[in-house]
Amino acid sequence: MTLLRWSLACFVAIYILMIVGLAVFQRRFQYFPDRHLADPARAGMSGVEDLRLTANDGETLVAWYVPAKNGHPLILYFHGNGGALADRVPRFRSLLASGYGLLAISYRGYGGSTGSPTQKGLMEDAETAYLEARARGYDGDRIVLMGESLGTGVAIALAATHEAAALVLDSPYSSAVEVAAAHYAIFPVNWLMFDRFRSDLAIGGVHIPVLVVHGDEDEVIPIGLARRLFELANEPKTFMNVSGGKHLVLGSAEVFPRVRAWIDEKTGVARRDARE
Repeated sequence: MTLLRWSLACFVAIYILMIVGLAVFQRRFQYFPDRHLADPARAGMSGVEDLRLTANDGETLVAWYVPAKNGHPLILYFHGNGGALADRVPRFRSLLASGYGLLAISYRGYGGSTGSPTQKGLMEDAETAYLEARARGYDGDRIVLMGESLGTGVAIALAATHEAAALVLDSPYSSAVEVAAAHYAIFPVNWLMFDRFRSDLAIGGVHIPVLVVHGDEDEVIPIGLARRLFELANEPKTFMNVSGGKHLVLGSAEVFPRVRAWIDEKTGVARRDARE
């Protein structure tokens, strides 16, 4: 009996220490930045303007910009929680080849940007990027907000409070808390998390066309969380289920043409092209 009590006490002590560690170091489990500043041309993105933007709180943010062609919209892009802009080059090339403009922000703490990532900080970065897009002459109806994974929460929050033409979400979630719970089910993450990214609360404020793209074999963000978010979204909305798709499927050869067609339809690109 004494051995059983001792074993139980050790288990409880270890569990509590793990909870404390998870609470203290939680942002290290949520953000995985590559802090290296990459040259766009060396990364395979020629013709990119390498910007330095200043957020309201003084952080300096790296951004890549390419103007839109022939009346196409600008894609205001928000990346996920890992890596840097250079890791998205194949996807960016596809967007540019379609005639879209691109303004991709490197969050604070990522890819040469100063500071450290937090939810509040990323929202400030999104605001900075949006203001830059407007300053470059893009009205709201020529801006398409696009987010991947963690960045879908950033894009949704921005769409709920700013004018835009459409919102494209690759592998989104209802909330970061639910994602964490799916991976750390034995811990009370709902009590611990600072950066909760409650997209389920923000999506009701979005009143522009919404596209959700998600693989049904996504092991990072379960597709059920994307479906829950989609149910809360206002019309018009479209859900693209990618059979056999893993995490981040928008850029795949079989999916991107469908996404491009959706964007063109919602922004009137095909009609503009027809008149030119």
